[in-house]
Amino acid sequence: MPVLGVIPARLHSTRLPRKLLLSRTGKPLVQYAWEAATRAESLAAVVVATDSEESAAAVAAFGGEAVLTGECESGTDRAAVVARERPEFDTVVNLQGDEPELPPRCVDQLVAQFAASNCEMGTLATPLEDPRDILDPACVKVVTAADGRALYFSRSVIPHVRDRDPVAWAADRAESDLPIDDCPWLLHVGIYAYRREFLLALAEMPPSRLEQFEKLEQLRALEAGVSIKVAVTPHRAVGINTPDDYDRFVERIGGDSGDLPPDA
Repeated sequence: MPVLGVIPARLHSTRLPRKLLLSRTGKPLVQYAWEAATRAESLAAVVVATDSEESAAAVAAFGGEAVLTGECESGTDRAAVVARERPEFDTVVNLQGDEPELPPRCVDQLVAQFAASNCEMGTLATPLEDPRDILDPACVKVVTAADGRALYFSRSVIPHVRDRDPVAWAADRAESDLPIDDCPWLLHVGIYAYRREFLLALAEMPPSRLEQFEKLEQLRALEAGVSIKVAVTPHRAVGINTPDDYDRFVERIGGDSGDLPPDA
């Protein structure tokens, strides 16, 4: 059955208010996420799920489809609101509106590996090789089993290197020619694929104990005994969470040219 892409788009955010409508490049930020998603061959449709008439109007202005979801606790809840009204889709992919440079091929990789698995949920990760990020709690790490299922997500350093400082270890490794799959740390990339029925069930579950400790919603699924397939990609998504992040994004795409590279 076809796959539905949903981009949750809450208008107000704490660190960067109205970030998805920022448009110094000539396009609102959410448009980049939408354009990248529509270039993914695996997605039959892409919908922006928002709590704001203003955001919905901005999406309509660039030719996208927006659904008003009302107030929701999380992006997962917004995706579930859309999925509940779209029973023709068996799989739902939750994309981040503030990660505009995630290449469409990464979406296709996730969908393909998720479809081939018997997991209820899937996500992406990439080798975390920058020593500065190893200890950064904003960089969420994931440990996987041999078959690619997630064992745990954490803001802490997992796995822990008992006999050596992890930052020194990572710095040495970054200067080597070892393949990317040799890196012990995986950085979680915030995109999710769900079986539709599981997404609807997940949205009904209360926040779990570990989820509330780490402030990581995916731990709710793990604590419920759900299998999460992790597809490893060499691409690292860059989130836009602060004014400095947005300044760097504007600089990366060439000021007000308004376009990302074709493969982004």
